[in-house]
Amino acid sequence: DTIPHQPGVYKFLSEDGEIIYVGKAKSLKKRLASYFGEKKHQSYKTGIMVRSAANFEYTLVDSENDALLLENMLIKKIQPRYNVTWRDDKSYSYICVKKERFPRVFFTRQVIRDGSTYFGPYASKARAKVVLEVVRKLFPLRTCAFELSEKNIERGKFKVCLEFHIKNCMGPCEGLESEDDYMEKIRQVKNILKGNFREVRLHLNERMTRHAVEMEFEKAQDIKGKLTFFDDYQGKSTVVSQTIGDVDVFHISEDPKRAYVHYLKVVSGAIIHSHTMEMIKNLNEDKEQILILAIDHIRETFESTSAEIIVPFEIHLPSSDISVTVPQRGEKKALLDLAEKNVKHYLFKKQQQELNQSGRANSVERILKTLQQDLNMNEVPWHIECFDNSNLHGTNAVASCVVFRNAKPSKSDYRKFNIKSVEGSNDFASMEEIVYRRYHRLLEEGKSLPQLIIIDGGKGQLSAAMKSIEALGITEKVTVIGIAKRLEEIYFPGDSIPLYINKKSESLKLVQQARNEAHRFAITFHRQKRGKEVTQTALTTIAGIGEKTAQKLLIHFGSVARLGQATQEEIEKVIGKSKTAVVLKHFGGPISDSGGIDNSSIVAAGDHSLDDSEQVEDSKFESPTENSE
Repeated sequence: DTIPHQPGVYKFLSEDGEIIYVGKAKSLKKRLASYFGEKKHQSYKTGIMVRSAANFEYTLVDSENDALLLENMLIKKIQPRYNVTWRDDKSYSYICVKKERFPRVFFTRQVIRDGSTYFGPYASKARAKVVLEVVRKLFPLRTCAFELSEKNIERGKFKVCLEFHIKNCMGPCEGLESEDDYMEKIRQVKNILKGNFREVRLHLNERMTRHAVEMEFEKAQDIKGKLTFFDDYQGKSTVVSQTIGDVDVFHISEDPKRAYVHYLKVVSGAIIHSHTMEMIKNLNEDKEQILILAIDHIRETFESTSAEIIVPFEIHLPSSDISVTVPQRGEKKALLDLAEKNVKHYLFKKQQQELNQSGRANSVERILKTLQQDLNMNEVPWHIECFDNSNLHGTNAVASCVVFRNAKPSKSDYRKFNIKSVEGSNDFASMEEIVYRRYHRLLEEGKSLPQLIIIDGGKGQLSAAMKSIEALGITEKVTVIGIAKRLEEIYFPGDSIPLYINKKSESLKLVQQARNEAHRFAITFHRQKRGKEVTQTALTTIAGIGEKTAQKLLIHFGSVARLGQATQEEIEKVIGKSKTAVVLKHFGGPISDSGGIDNSSIVAAGDHSLDDSEQVEDSKFESPTENSE
């Protein structure tokens, strides 16, 4: 519940702390929740990855674009086991404004430290090229690589090309455009690439409206597409920069008891690691001292050799080799803000968890003490067990026992039972059997008994359960109640008058939750067992006919009765001659006058058809994963 609906990058870690997967998300909460839902994972590999993960971490960023860039960097750096391996050596996409007379503006993947200005990185080459195309259409610039010095232009060394004639260039190579006019366009281009394009947007809106009025809808749509890219464009990325080298970024936040320091490790302008360190405060330590201690420990842990650190306030480090920067603006300030965002979220998450835990503990204690008072118990029912049984017309009789500890289901303690000593439909006898088996085993193993036992049913089931409780001699050690579904009546042993608890009471809701969970667990087990028996037809009882062969026959013919109407040749096409002979021999050998097996023998054996409704119904349920008893 504490994971935010914000963009970021998440990492799955193994039990050894190894990063096994890195992913990005527009909403971390939704993306991480999708891994742990009830539905099956889309791929087998994803399921294996989630089962291999013991923990996960995440880092917040400012935008989805930054999440993509950070994910790209981390995958290339770490190469996690379950990520797709990056086979290419491509770098990020940039738009370069070249440092030269009459500067060119072009797309590149290489950053050369020659004084040129680079904008990006861009999440995709397509986005960078669209922005570049818009820039060139708005401000015609040269694309040639000529050295346009004053001397070369005066000597007439160059001639205008096709770009000039189609109005994509104003001809600075022949002196047809002044350097001042050209540089003014470059300044406007830089504003656009930085994201300062309010005037440009107004200009494009005006043109789009004019085209729409003149019914030039294709042109209007084209400009609308450019506006969309403008709105979606981000001139600078927080997580990757071409102007910052190797730096360590630290930010600190604190509460009355602890301090939290978030660390961003930046190598060659890209964030490659983030970590939050938690420290217990002493009375004589101030914020500066805590941060200095944390910086020393973190840099040693992550083997950082960066000569510069970025911090939120002035500190005095023992080492004079490290430069301390407290940025006020620019890309370094953006990195510091990102570290602050992450450490504040970490502190908020810790506070929420502590609040939830304390609130949960207080709430659980209050509910259980209320239940203790309602049922007039001697002890608080920290351990509750509830029983229910299920059968269909006396067949496939099963039962369940669910366990609640501290008012929460403890699914590893759930147990399911096959009824062994009862023939037919006898819920009372079934309840007596499973209660005896459950607590006889607990006593044998020396395990603790529950404070409260709930029987799903009225006086009859409760009386049957009490026979086992008395036979085991634990009547004084446990409290046993029965709950009847119709009016939610609570029955006590030997008392015919039920107890009615307020329908809005939290204690009654807990009893109902346990009853409903026991019912669900019993029904699931019963349907699972019944589903298995559907495939066990009269065919599987034939010596020499296995389950797969029987399944082939049922799928092909639909039922044993239809199989009886088939000819010997039709059966042989499905399972071959030898197995057909075995089937014919089992059902009386000769073929009936109508061409099929004598149906009288099949009716005697029983007709088990697999109709569509049974197949759909069984497909809805998954096998329970709890231990069986």
